[in-house]
Amino acid sequence: MQDHVLGAAPRKIVGFDRWGFRNREVPESADIVAIGDSHTYGNAARMEDSWPYVLGRLTGRRVYNLAMGGYGPNQYYYLLKNRALSLKPRLVICGLYLGDDFENAFTITYGLDYWAYLRKLPGRKVDYDIWWASMAPGKGWNKGSRVWLSRHSVAYQLLFHVSSLGRLEGEVQIRDAARFDHTATSLNLPGKNILEAFHPAGMLERLDQNSTDVQEGMRITFQLLNGMNEICHQNHAQFLVVVIPTKEMVFADYLEHKPDLPLSDVVDKLLVNERLAMQKTAQFFTDSNIAYVDALPALQRSAEHQLYARTASDMHPNKNGYRVIAEAAFEALKQSEEKK
Repeated sequence: MQDHVLGAAPRKIVGFDRWGFRNREVPESADIVAIGDSHTYGNAARMEDSWPYVLGRLTGRRVYNLAMGGYGPNQYYYLLKNRALSLKPRLVICGLYLGDDFENAFTITYGLDYWAYLRKLPGRKVDYDIWWASMAPGKGWNKGSRVWLSRHSVAYQLLFHVSSLGRLEGEVQIRDAARFDHTATSLNLPGKNILEAFHPAGMLERLDQNSTDVQEGMRITFQLLNGMNEICHQNHAQFLVVVIPTKEMVFADYLEHKPDLPLSDVVDKLLVNERLAMQKTAQFFTDSNIAYVDALPALQRSAEHQLYARTASDMHPNKNGYRVIAEAAFEALKQSEEKK
């Protein structure tokens, strides 16, 4: 359903709450509210295996998951003001996915007039409707498929991640990814228990530090995150950002400077640009006094533990990856409480 603020409003789905989000119910209150996109929603995993729910079990606190596939910083900001605060949380956690949140901020700001006050580039207008984009030739893994998976995650989970046949088909797809899709490459290291596919070209486009659109998307993202931090403080809530890296960065030690790897030049450029983007993002957090945790080190330490969906098309973590992200957030919270 189209929405002049969010782009697409949450739809009510059987088994989800009355707001249309991935919870059994909307509670009177929640200790923690998690806001984010499909990586916080928990694509390719069951509801209880998404990282906000795992974090809730680790902390013993009630968590409400206010995430939706295809959303970005603009929607995070709006949902904080118009949904999250009504739950009276003590902690708001924003999942910032480096793979597309900067792109999302640019697209929504320059696609929907509600957000025109954030614009600084004159005369720019883009199509904001990325929710039902078809799989176009040469585009590979895109937002349309990511959002479809989030809206049909139960069937998707059963088909591709529970059955032995689904896992076997997925592993075959991963091994042959580069043969059937010129935008894909794969990494097969049996001795390291690593078998993964990647689509680096799209990620590079969304993180290219020489792109005016990416630069603008980063500026908008930082402005909105700063606003979220201020809103939380005004409402006596702690604010924490969990930075989620691209899959390519998690496996950088095995991918970088490998000329025999298909698309090695694209992978190398992506990693350089993502590191620059993360440096700028970390500096922004420091300058703005915003608490954050970078999930990358924890994911890299667990890279040999099958952290991602076992297909060549879905680049989301699976329940193993989401558990690592939750544990990284949990450790950051523990350290914060110990300093008090």
